[in-house]
Amino acid sequence: MLFAPAAIPLHLTEPFVRAMMPQAYADTLTPTVSVLLAAGVVLMQSVLVNYLINHYNLLGRPSFLPSLMYVVLSGLFTPFLVLSAPLLCNFVVIWMLFKLLDLYKTEESKSLGFDLGMLVATGSLIYLPFTYFMAAVWFAFIIFRPFDWREWTATLIGYVTVFFFVGVIYYLNDKLPYFYQIWLPMGSTFKAPQVLDKYDLILLIPVVIIVFLGLFKLQENFFKSYVLIRKAFQLLFFMVLIAAVSFYVRPEFGLSHFLLCAVPVAIFFAYYFLYAGKRWVYETLFILLMASIVYFQFNNF
Repeated sequence: MLFAPAAIPLHLTEPFVRAMMPQAYADTLTPTVSVLLAAGVVLMQSVLVNYLINHYNLLGRPSFLPSLMYVVLSGLFTPFLVLSAPLLCNFVVIWMLFKLLDLYKTEESKSLGFDLGMLVATGSLIYLPFTYFMAAVWFAFIIFRPFDWREWTATLIGYVTVFFFVGVIYYLNDKLPYFYQIWLPMGSTFKAPQVLDKYDLILLIPVVIIVFLGLFKLQENFFKSYVLIRKAFQLLFFMVLIAAVSFYVRPEFGLSHFLLCAVPVAIFFAYYFLYAGKRWVYETLFILLMASIVYFQFNNF
């Protein structure tokens, strides 16, 4: 806020969605409004994440740690503090996780697959790299369900259904020849992220340490945990990889893209802090993380 620009670009949907809107699209917000809206969204999402984890008992005991960890991670970098498309997509990520975890106990999942395909397509309307979360859906089918080609096909039908209606709108507006251009960014050359400077890397040190210790603690308790918990954490780890790799589709979003990793990483954080053995270690790590966030947020290097 101290070093904020006069206006912040507002891109809450993909360009092909904005092109279908009949009225002018507001493309800027003041920093104050953007930060306040982002804060409200993060608080709502943190409550939903906490309910998700406690509802499926992924941590083995009730806790508010997932909510706290999500709020902390959502303030990690300055670009995370403003309203953005990746931040809104986290609503879809949470909704998807509710349905993905239901795969473990349901006997008939074709309808769930259809819903998940529609959710991926809806997220893609907001932020195109979200399309890659279809791989996370299929991975969930692999670990939660015996193979059934009908379930996999149902996800594709759900995805195509949403874009069928987008195509109809293009047709009614005489833009159907441009419909294929929606997916052109996904064919761009893969490039390594160039959005991290040396200060960002310093801030990531405690994050990497906590994630590593969380994975180590999870490995210690892996075979002592319920099957749902083991499979759920495998899915969450795969979702982090998908979110990170899909950066190349929209590199202009910069660090904001990695908000897509916030939900699964927050759950890994919560698991570590709940089961860490040495109190002075995890308290020191958390204090170091919070101090680093505050320091780098209030310094304009």
